[in-house]
Amino acid sequence: MSETHSTDASAPPPDELRAIASGTVASGTVASGTVASGSDASGSDDSRSLTRRRRHGPAWHRFGELAVRVMALTAVLAIVLIFAFVLREAIPILWEDSSLHLADLFSPRQWANYDAPVYVWQPVGSVAKMNIVPLFVGTLKVTVLALFFAVPLAIGSAIFVSQYAPRRVREIVKPAIELLAGVPSVVLGFFALMLLATWVQDTLGLPYRLNALVASMGLALAVIPVIFTISEDALDAVPRELKEASLALGARGWQTTLRVVLPAALPGIAAAVILGFGRAIGETMVVLMASGNAAVMVPFDPTSSARTVTATIAAELGEVSQGDAHWRVLFMLGVMLFCVTFVLNRIGVAVVARLHRKLTAAGP
Repeated sequence: MSETHSTDASAPPPDELRAIASGTVASGTVASGTVASGSDASGSDDSRSLTRRRRHGPAWHRFGELAVRVMALTAVLAIVLIFAFVLREAIPILWEDSSLHLADLFSPRQWANYDAPVYVWQPVGSVAKMNIVPLFVGTLKVTVLALFFAVPLAIGSAIFVSQYAPRRVREIVKPAIELLAGVPSVVLGFFALMLLATWVQDTLGLPYRLNALVASMGLALAVIPVIFTISEDALDAVPRELKEASLALGARGWQTTLRVVLPAALPGIAAAVILGFGRAIGETMVVLMASGNAAVMVPFDPTSSARTVTATIAAELGEVSQGDAHWRVLFMLGVMLFCVTFVLNRIGVAVVARLHRKLTAAGP
């Protein structure tokens, strides 16, 4: 009992022990806190500088980003200014005092020496007849016929090159088809005018040498490379695992191509067809040289002559007086063609997006 008491008496009082302990812990806490705060501060500065460098990058990266942004905005601004200029020249037709009535542009009219109301484009004469319906009918007729020839050939060639052709054959066929895109349209028009028109007339016994059929066949040569290139890229982008899984389940090669690869690449192929349609509807030289340029209102006869909107603008704009009714109508045709192309592109984007959602189950 006495030993225990002496030991307790020699030990520091409990208050001093608590003070020492608290002082030691406090000093240690302060020291460690100082080191930790210093390390946190330096680490925070380093992370901020690293984040800043990653965000801004080197100076030439920032310059390249600015250059790309400026070029993109310049392209958009150029399109807007072109449309504004064309619209400025066309819109005064709505209020200018002239003998031209807007209804005559879209509806048939019974002119003098005509037995019934007709659609007719004859802007030069004692009485100007400027009905634009035959021009759009000719444009659609030539364009649809061109796609009728181009789409099967282009998509079939893309399937052959991407799925069946040996590597050596592919290295020859693919560049050869894509080289057609570099051929000037005036050369294709000259080919259709001098060779293709004679061959088609002799083969089919047609009464007219130049007609919508010849123009559409020449136009198909300009459209095929566009559809082929995009379709072939879309088919190559299909994951190889899908094809291998289909073959592993026992499907044949043609079944895999038609039921697996082709549906998976359908959004890209649809985009290719839409771009080909835009390329065909805006073509000028081929249809100007090989279509016959007669604005006849025969929608379902491919052997008759046709006159397109683009060919009309190219052939007549340089021969009219600036500011008269004919001048205004030609610019209005340009505005309408711009709007039609824009609407078709938006429809194409919507169709491609819907096909993509349907095939990837990304949503309703």
